[in-house]
Formats: sequence, C-alpha cells, structure tokens
Amino acid sequence: MSFDWARAWKLFITLNKKIYLIRSNKSKFGGAENYLSRLTNLLEIKNINHQILNSPFPKFLPSWLRSILFNLQLCFLKQDKFYFSLERITCPDLYRAGDGVHKVFLSIENKSRFNLLHPTYLYLEQKCFNNAKSIIANSKMVKTQIINTYDINPNKISVIYNGIEFKKFNYEKSFYKLSKEFSINKNQPIILFVGSGFKRKGVEEFLRIVSELKTREIKAFVIGKENNITYYQNLSKKLNINSRVFFTGPRTDVDDFYTIGDIFLFPTHYDPFSNVVLEAMNFQNVVFTTCTNGASEILDDDFIMNKPYDRKISKLIDSLFDNKINLDNEKIKNKRISEQFSIENNLNRTLEVINKIE
Repeated sequence: MSFDWARAWKLFITLNKKIYLIRSNKSKFGGAENYLSRLTNLLEIKNINHQILNSPFPKFLPSWLRSILFNLQLCFLKQDKFYFSLERITCPDLYRAGDGVHKVFLSIENKSRFNLLHPTYLYLEQKCFNNAKSIIANSKMVKTQIINTYDINPNKISVIYNGIEFKKFNYEKSFYKLSKEFSINKNQPIILFVGSGFKRKGVEEFLRIVSELKTREIKAFVIGKENNITYYQNLSKKLNINSRVFFTGPRTDVDDFYTIGDIFLFPTHYDPFSNVVLEAMNFQNVVFTTCTNGASEILDDDFIMNKPYDRKISKLIDSLFDNKINLDNEKIKNKRISEQFSIENNLNRTLEVINKIE
C-alpha cells in the first residue's frame, strides 16, 4: 500500500495546528526514540509544523521527580498547544501508548511498589488515559489492556501498528565487516537478540534456549545495554555456551547484524509492540517472540512463544537450521509481512486520528 501524501497533506492543512511531540528522553537508543526519530524525519520532509519537547530536568534528580516536574511544566505551558504525547502526562490531546500499560507490566514483572517511580507512573497513566481526547495503541493487546485496566471507552482508542523505514542491505559488505571482528564463517547459523534492559526483554531465557539447541556451530549475538551484564556473561559460562555467545553492548551498526542474521529470538516478558521485531523481519530474519509482545499479532502461531522460556521453540529453530529451503522460505515470508508496516502508513493513519480531534 503506497502512502498518499496528497491526502495526508490535505488532512494537515485542515488541522491548521502545530504538533508538539512529547518525549522525555533524548536517547538514540530505544524503540520509542527510534519511532519518534522516524516520525519527525517524515514530518520534516513534508514541512509539517512540529516541535519535539524533551524534559529539561537534570538526570541527577530521581526519575519519579523528573516525571512529575516535566508533567507540571508541560501542563502549565500548554494553553492552546496540541500535544501529541509519547509520554504519560496528564494533559495530552493525543496519547500514543507505546510504553503499554504500566499497571499490567507491574503485575507481570511483580515489581516492588516501594519504588516511587511506579506509583508516579500509575498516577500519570490513569490521568493520561482519562484526559486524552484520543489514544493510539500500537497493538490490539495494549488496547484490550487499557480498556480492562482503566475502563476506557473503546471508541476512544485506535490501533495503529508501529512503522519502520525499509532499508537495503548488502550481505557481503556486512559479513566482511563483522567476520573480522567476531571470527564468523559464511553459512554459519546466526541467532540475534537486540534490546536493552535484559531482564524484561528475556535475555536469560534467550540464553537457556540457545543452550538447548542441537545445532552446535551457531553464533549468538546479544546486542544492547545492560547494567548487570556480568550476570548474563556468567550464566552463559554456566550453560557452557560462552564460546558461542557474544555480548556486544549497544551498537550503532545493528543493521549489519540483522543483515547476517538467520533467527531473531525475542522472549520478552512484556512489550507493547517491539520495533526490533519489524526491523529484524525486514532484514529477512525469522522472528520468534512471546504472546506478551504486541508484535506477536503479526506472526503465525508457530512462531509465538507461550511464555519467555518456551522449550518447544528450540526444536523448531533446530528444524529450520536443518532445512535450508524451509529457513529461506520463512525468511522471505517474514520480509513480506514487514513490508505492510511502513512508517509512511503509520503517519497517514496517525494524521487521520489527529484530524478527528477537536
């Protein structure tokens, strides 16, 4: 489906309003930050009037206090501004619930309520869902959770899946670069994980599943930031897979890893809709993820894990590595699915939602 720029531009002219995009962090890493970057690139290309508002408050302050201060600042200065918020605030016009439902996340992760950040988020979240004129959920899972948790009118919520920029890739170039750094061979099975915050994203389960694979010549790459990296490095040694697993830390060349990858295994405990799933699929990786990831809604049932440590997945991965024709067919299928989710289509549908807000 091609993007109808003329229609989108007509919608925006009708709006006659500047869009203020709200996100506290300026980080280069993270799904929401990447989404915002892609969205603003397209808005700039079409000269759609917008401005990003980030939190100005210093990071030495506790996270809960920064959240409260940022919310107070935004709502005090709002006046007639149109706020399209990617952050939990009490005065949004449109809220994109890209971070999911924090109350559900707490129940899944069994987090301590003594951390002041959690009651702060719960307060802001409830006010945000109630006060927003319209809400965008990036999966049906999140829409259902919002309705069931906060009794929000379903008609107020639109489901718009994440969108990505489609990229061309050069296997030979990427392989040459990474083979020198990691001593990998052509045709060597590659399994990837990309994400920061390893506990929630399921790196322990990733390692345990890798340890159960019968395909011994594989290389596994864990790409992302983690403060407690030593725990996972020690676990890989305990599982006797440390010679096959590379912990790369955060990388700016993730596309090169996607390019040489075969399987993308993402056993997250909770994710509204992981951008990395679409990215990996678009680079022809066969993706496995959990039913608690909204992105699982675009996958066939065989590739959806019932829980982060779903042991049946290791057998399916082995079967794909044993049959290159099936593996290649699934790779092509994954890419075709991903091509339905462009950032252009996402923006088109988002502008339609904005246009309906008075």
